[in-house]
Amino acid sequence: MMQNKWIRRTALTAVLVLPVLVAGCGIWNKGSKEIDPPQVELEDQQEDGAKSTLGAVDVENMEGAENITVYLQDRNGYLAPVSLPAVLGAEEEAGQRVLEMMVDNGTYANVLPEDFRAMIPQGTQVLEYEHNPETHIVKVDFSESFADYNSQDERAIVESITWALTSLPDVQGVEIYHEGERLAEMPASGMPLDQVLTREMGINLELANGVNYTNSYPVMLYFSSMTYYDEQYYVPVTRLINRSDSTVHAAMEELIAGPLNKKELISVIMPGVEVLSIEEKDGVVTIDLEDSTYASDKPAPSEMLEAVVLSLTENTDAQAVQIKLNGQTDVVDDRNQIYSKPVNKPLHVNKIKS
Repeated sequence: MMQNKWIRRTALTAVLVLPVLVAGCGIWNKGSKEIDPPQVELEDQQEDGAKSTLGAVDVENMEGAENITVYLQDRNGYLAPVSLPAVLGAEEEAGQRVLEMMVDNGTYANVLPEDFRAMIPQGTQVLEYEHNPETHIVKVDFSESFADYNSQDERAIVESITWALTSLPDVQGVEIYHEGERLAEMPASGMPLDQVLTREMGINLELANGVNYTNSYPVMLYFSSMTYYDEQYYVPVTRLINRSDSTVHAAMEELIAGPLNKKELISVIMPGVEVLSIEEKDGVVTIDLEDSTYASDKPAPSEMLEAVVLSLTENTDAQAVQIKLNGQTDVVDDRNQIYSKPVNKPLHVNKIKS
């Protein structure tokens, strides 16, 4: 579960910019919502260097492809996970490929979503990528170009690297090096890096109304947003709220309250939904929601159920979520996903298919 020490420390020393379900949720595809085989070629570049729209680049040899998650900045300034298929070499580390795909205008620029931006500065190379399986910490050494960025992007750069690498199995923390030297702080605005970077740093930080930093506590929430082509995707937000006796219950109340930035983010739960109970036991968190508008013979909104699973697994140590809706467990959503049994924490979010 997240702690607020690192968030408060960095929030006070850096500029704070306020601006699914099974293995992968969110299907992005310009002009179609059907689930088809992946149509992304990760090795080829378009001659003009332009980014592709989703599904615009054909795939011929994707045998053995696996999905990896990168974190990109959307057109509204929010970081969001994007899951892409990749064919890795026999000796290639998934984490190194993730970082290479997140370099602005880099080798893989043409396979990224059209209205998303990679945050690692242009021209940056990964000089060394070392994963310690005992400490679960990754050491990343970037080339000289890593220091060439606008100071306003500093925190987003660190968040994108940290959240992308910690989405990989067996990675819990990140250390950033620059030309062989461990960075104690970021080059432009001095964001501190002297501690191992973990998800405790939060992502897309925002301060709830009427809350003071010194008395705040972070909760992780997942809201919805839309691409330029009206394709839905999830955006993680770390909201600093007043301390509560139950962090997970407070997180669900904030999820129901909806986004602070209602212009760019979309509520995933109707405000009339109530949390009757939340219990965590043996790696499963069970939540009982009451929705007076829900009819048991109708499908439940997939975005609501998916966002609940994403948010609960980020705010607890649970790996699975059992959802009850009006006391019932035989819940089916509008994508025909069945929730009668606990749903595992998703491996990939905003998975691109075309």
